[in-house]
Amino acid sequence: MDKLLDKIFFRSKNLDYISQNIKKITQETSAYKIFQAINNFNETSEVRYVGGCIRKIIKKEQVDDIDLATNLIPSEVCDALKKNNINFYETGIDHGTITAIIGDQKYEITSLRKDVSTDGRHAKVQYSLDWKEDSNRRDFSINAIYSDKDGNLFDPHYGKKDLESGTVKFIGNPEERIQEDYLRILRYLRFFLNYSNNKHELEIFRTIKRNIGGISKLSSERLIEELKKLTKSDGFIKLFKDKESLELIEIIFPQLKNLQSFKKLNAYAQKNLSKIDFILLISLLIIDGTDNADYFLYKFKISNKNQKRIKFVDSFYKQKVNINYFTEKNLNKIFYFNGRQAVTDIISFKLFISKKLEKKLVKLLDFYNSKTTPTLPVGANILMSKYNIPEGKVLGNKLRMIEEIWVQNGFQISDKQVQKIAKG
Repeated sequence: MDKLLDKIFFRSKNLDYISQNIKKITQETSAYKIFQAINNFNETSEVRYVGGCIRKIIKKEQVDDIDLATNLIPSEVCDALKKNNINFYETGIDHGTITAIIGDQKYEITSLRKDVSTDGRHAKVQYSLDWKEDSNRRDFSINAIYSDKDGNLFDPHYGKKDLESGTVKFIGNPEERIQEDYLRILRYLRFFLNYSNNKHELEIFRTIKRNIGGISKLSSERLIEELKKLTKSDGFIKLFKDKESLELIEIIFPQLKNLQSFKKLNAYAQKNLSKIDFILLISLLIIDGTDNADYFLYKFKISNKNQKRIKFVDSFYKQKVNINYFTEKNLNKIFYFNGRQAVTDIISFKLFISKKLEKKLVKLLDFYNSKTTPTLPVGANILMSKYNIPEGKVLGNKLRMIEEIWVQNGFQISDKQVQKIAKG
């Protein structure tokens, strides 16, 4: 009988683990307040976990966000939240999504829906009361697993079985799913690299290549956000061993000129690739001594702060510096005038692109990561009171000279040196 049940329901050995961890989320986060608010709204109202959080629990990954689905329409969701004093904002109300905020946690609550029409970027939706109908519009079987607060799964496309067997499967016709939203090409690659135990199905690969031009319809914000998710995932390192996935990424992001070099990272780079932040990683992928970094920053919207980081590293390495440049004397100037981030970025960049591990750079990176930014011990008030230098251009020039020598000397300067500059 057990074998028959397993065959019918695709029961798994870790079902207890799944239900226990779903219950744990309900009990240990504020999610239970959402369940209370919506499940008690009327006699038929219901809310369930869906998508990434269930997928990650099944794969024993850390759950970092919680998405929910409900058979209430958005206005009813708002009423239910208001009634229970839960703050929210209407993030994507046109697409049926309300974001509830409880403490520091955000919950995206999306009404059951079906697509009426799509243009490859966005869909016009119609609300539904049918959970199966809602599941049919999702991209992959592994993202169409629902659960109530107690861990009872609703899995109409056998996504749990696919996760356990390492199969990434489109729901319905792959070409139709892709043409509904071309971002699904990138999402397929991310999920394939993270969860697949198989090779790409030839027909899926051909379908993706046939439709890859549709990527041009997507906003740069959506593309860069999906790229960020891929690079931060455990599957990113597998990209460089998967010829087909790498080929597709190079077509989608031709500005990532250095992708091939990631096949031959030194020991330090291999060990620390997952630890570096997205902006440093992008720098490693786009900086090649040409104007490629400028083109990337023109094409993709990145904050001014992060643009400045990339431009600084790009400008620094256009000077063709070699390993001999990396001394405390030279780097102190960058550390003081440009900040800790700038100096650690250029050291880390060199560490990653070097063919062999440079232990000297590792020591310098540790040194500047822990170093406190020093304060110039001589100020304008001292020069004005002690040496009778009036406020103005001369005072400013002498301060800059003192600062320059102080930095060059490892943030040290003697009274004699100050006096010489002040009286000179």
